[in-house]
Amino acid sequence: MAKKSKRYLKACELVEENKSYSLEEAVSTLKKFPAPKFDGTVTLSFKLGVDPRKSDQMVRGSVSLPHGTGKTVRVIVFAKGDAAKAAEEAGADEVGFEELIKKVQDGFLDFDAAIATPDAMLEVRKIARVLGPRGLMPNPKTGTVTEDTAKAVQAVKAGRIDYKLDKNGNVAAAIGKASFDDKKILENANSLIDSVVKSKPASAKGNFIQSVTLASSMCPGIRLESSIYTTN
Repeated sequence: MAKKSKRYLKACELVEENKSYSLEEAVSTLKKFPAPKFDGTVTLSFKLGVDPRKSDQMVRGSVSLPHGTGKTVRVIVFAKGDAAKAAEEAGADEVGFEELIKKVQDGFLDFDAAIATPDAMLEVRKIARVLGPRGLMPNPKTGTVTEDTAKAVQAVKAGRIDYKLDKNGNVAAAIGKASFDDKKILENANSLIDSVVKSKPASAKGNFIQSVTLASSMCPGIRLESSIYTTN
């Protein structure tokens, strides 16, 4: 078992064992943690009461964070013609079609999001095994398969994030940087919580969200009160 750093152990002293925190208390506590030598990423992790093996209980979605993630997002777009030109003008980092697909097949993965027009998807599906496991496959449900490539690029660059249930029944997403002030973290967190609550599949029974934990890079997690995310 890896030995915990003195900084991590000092942060643990600030978290009360077996206590569930209000979101405001959790953010305030997180901001008191001894800071690492870099600007850590703040995340929310959800343990969901669904069966990830069942397709009708899949949870995925996207949400626009009011204050972004604090990260420069690299976006590629699979398109041609006017849609490709619009994506370039909107600030896409790379735009192309067959040649871009080939580039990804050859190992290019230096990007954070991929967008495609509907007519490009037939070819893009050829690299689904590359993009899918990394959460990069364009999908209509997250707004990344669209004719309006400019709008999609702008949304992703401005702070829209995608989330998806993993094989263990968890959802985790970044909601900002440790350097953000309390208000920005709170508002971003509330946006993601609201989105996940609304993503409950119709077939899910019982307690949909079992727990939510707020954390920052290389720091202990802080469990949130169930009243923040309780659903019927």
